[in-house]
Formats: sequence, structure tokens, C-alpha cells
Amino acid sequence: MSENLSRPSSLRFGTVEQKSVLIFGDLIASVIALLASLGIWRVYFMRSLLASGYTERQIERFFSFNIQFWVYLLPLVWLLLLIELYEPQVAANRKKTQRGILVAVAIAFVIYAVIFITFKDPTSLPRIVIGAFLLLAAFLTWFWRLIYIWIYTAQGLTRRILIVGAGKAGTTLAKVYNELEPKPFYLIGFSDDDPDKIGTKVAGHRVLGSNEKLVQLITQYNITDIVVAINGAMMGSTFQVILDVQEAGVLVSRMPTIYEEITGRVPIHHLETDWLIRSFVDETRVSAFYELGKRLVDILGGLVGIGIFIVTLPFIALAIGIETGFPIFYGQERLGKGGSPFVLYKYRTMIKDAEPDGEARPAKVDDPRITRVGNILRKTRLDEFPQFFNVLRGEMSLVGPRAEREQLVITYQKQIPFYRARLLVKPGISGWAQINYGYVATIFETGIKLEYDLYYIKHRTVAMDFTILLRTIATVFGFKGR
Repeated sequence: MSENLSRPSSLRFGTVEQKSVLIFGDLIASVIALLASLGIWRVYFMRSLLASGYTERQIERFFSFNIQFWVYLLPLVWLLLLIELYEPQVAANRKKTQRGILVAVAIAFVIYAVIFITFKDPTSLPRIVIGAFLLLAAFLTWFWRLIYIWIYTAQGLTRRILIVGAGKAGTTLAKVYNELEPKPFYLIGFSDDDPDKIGTKVAGHRVLGSNEKLVQLITQYNITDIVVAINGAMMGSTFQVILDVQEAGVLVSRMPTIYEEITGRVPIHHLETDWLIRSFVDETRVSAFYELGKRLVDILGGLVGIGIFIVTLPFIALAIGIETGFPIFYGQERLGKGGSPFVLYKYRTMIKDAEPDGEARPAKVDDPRITRVGNILRKTRLDEFPQFFNVLRGEMSLVGPRAEREQLVITYQKQIPFYRARLLVKPGISGWAQINYGYVATIFETGIKLEYDLYYIKHRTVAMDFTILLRTIATVFGFKGR
């Protein structure tokens, strides 16, 4: 290189590092909350027992026998309740963080109340410990998360990114970045070989210079990362400069990688053949242990779901019957893994003859076909419970893309790239797209939802499935179903 390029001094926090920091901080906060709550419980009962005439020796024996093992697992339970708050964009948002902590406390109180009423054993269920722990854990976690948000948004600790290529792919990435709040990094601008673009703005960000001057741009603007957003052939000189800056310590990433990192989606309109082969032939292969474990979890979850279905059936059936009469259920043919058809069952949430002409129409926001009872069932996801029979039969999974009708699949695959790739796995009762995106009313929105589905197919693991299931539970308690 003709210029000396010093290593960037800014700290870099990737997605894995951010989640690790968040988990560690939350764990410390919850452990402190547990120790403090046990101290409060001890002081309270110490005074009560002394007043009742117990000796200090008897009191010590009381404490040693009445702290059960499961109490020490409360910090881990708290981390599970916060599962939705480990997505970087959620964790960096004050309002979403505050709402997530409140939802976690509410869920914990409900679960504890059910257990307490069921067992009715106050000696094994220390109310003071649980109550104090939840309040202290919520406060300490919120305080720690404020510190994290301040660190995350501090200019000296964020990445400064330059996009190499101001074409279609670079523009798409910049537009997605503009919609994010708070920003995951600082987008400084573009570099591009087209002399007509230099000095202009693309998606609100300036094209600072040519790719030949990449070294000077990195030094001048203290760039820590570059994102290569060049589709097709790349000039040899540009490739060499990218190698040079990487050797000097600048992190080099490709546009699809950063797009996935900041959105949790796959950029279906900006994928190249080699990336597709690598992502959906090589990387989507999962081990036999994963498939076996997933099936066992599906069976167990299916049995639990059917149990809840049986308990709630009389009340839901009565509500639907009073409002709109029979039928209570409806069955509809959907496509499963590999395009195999099967009949999916749900509670009826729409008016009778919602599609009188037989033409398939997806539900939308404020859909007039949805009944009042149906709206409640959708928000609580109770309308999905008959599908647990499909899960037990192996036609569906607990987690996967939404099962879609053949008519819509045929329509969408003509207009949306790679739409049929979502049939590589079993459809699910819940999924990455369902918990991250709402109703779709246009082809563009359907494409965004597909990007979430393909992200799941590419990255699916036991941990991701578990995360989706926990976030689905939070959706049910938060009445955020769709």
C-alpha cells in the first residue's frame, strides 16, 4: 500500500459479543437480587420467630431446612423470561427494554400464583423471597440495561462503517439502516467506482470517493468496518485494496452478512448463486441429532398443547357458538415440507363464508372478516391450538415457517424470488417470521416475511427454536398475537 493505514481504535461489538455481555450483566443483576431477597426473608422471619419465643439456634435450623434448591435457580429462570430482550435492536431500545422487563415480571407472577394455588404449601413457596426477587431483579436489570444502552450508543464504542458500492445492494442496506432506531453502527457513507456518483447522496448518505481511494477514506474518516456491496464482477484493483485494508485491521463484511445481522432477515433480492448454494445447500443441513431432538420436543409440546386445548375447548367453543354459531373449527389444505399437502385445523376466527368466491386471501390488519371472539383468539394465539394434532402427526412442527395454501404459494413464487425455498422445512405453529412481523397486505411485505423465514432455515438451531418458543409465550401473555 502506498499509504500507512493505522489500526482502528474503536471497539467492535458483534451480535454474539453483545448477547454475551447482556446475559452476563443480567445474570449478575439477578444473583444480587436473589441474595438480597434471601436477606430480606431472613430478617423478616428472624424478627417474627424471636417474637414467638424461638431461640437463635432453633431459628438457624429453621433457615437451613427451609431454603429449597429450586430457589437458587431463580436467576436462570429470570434469564429465560428475558429471552426476547437479547436481540440487539430490542436491547438497545429503552421503551422495548422496559416493556420486556415488565412483561417478564408479569409472567413470573402469574406462573408463581398458579403454582402457589395448586400446591398451597407456604413453607416450600416463600412468597417474600419471590416477590422481593422479582422487584429487585426488575429494578437492577433495568438499571444495568440503561448502562448498556448508554455504552451501545456512545460514539467511541460503535462501529464506523463505509459501504463499498453505491448500487442497488448498497442502497438497500442504507435504506434498512435508516429505518433502524437506535442505530447499530455509524454509517459514514459510500465509495464507488462510478465518477458520476462521487459527491452525490444515495439514500441520504454521501458517496465520499472512488474505491481506489479506499485507504485514504478509511484513514480520513476513522473507518472501522467496510461492507462490500458489489454484485457481479469486481475490478482487480478494488479487490486488492480490500485485501490491503483487511490486513491492516479493518473488518471486511459482505452486504448479505450485515443485512442479516441488523435485520434478522435474508436479502432475497440481492443474493448471488454461490451464496445461495452455500447457504441453502451446505449450511441448511442439520445433524440427525437436531432432527431427532426437534421431533421429541414436538411430541412433548404437542401433548402439552392438546392438554391445554382440551381444558379451554368448552369455553372457546361456547364463545364462538354464541357469537357466530357453528362450525367451531375449520380445516384447510396447506402445503407442508417438500410441498406435501395436509389439512390444517384451527378455531374459526372469521365470519362464515369469509371467501365466498373461493379465492385465497391472507388476513390483514383490522380485517373486517375477523369476529370479536376471533380477534381475542388471534391475539392470544389460542386459535392455533387445534394444530397441535398436526404436530403430533408429524405434518407440522412447533417452530417453522407458516403453513401456506397452495394457491398462494403458486402466486407468490411467481413474484417473489426463492419463495418456494420455505418448503425446505416443516411448517410451524410459531416461527421467526411470525414473532417478528405482523400481517402482510402486499407482495413487498410478503417478501419481507419470506426473508425472516429463510433466515430461520439458514440459522436454525436448538437454541433458536427454544428462543422462538419462549418469545411466543411472551406474545401470548402480552396479547401481541396476529
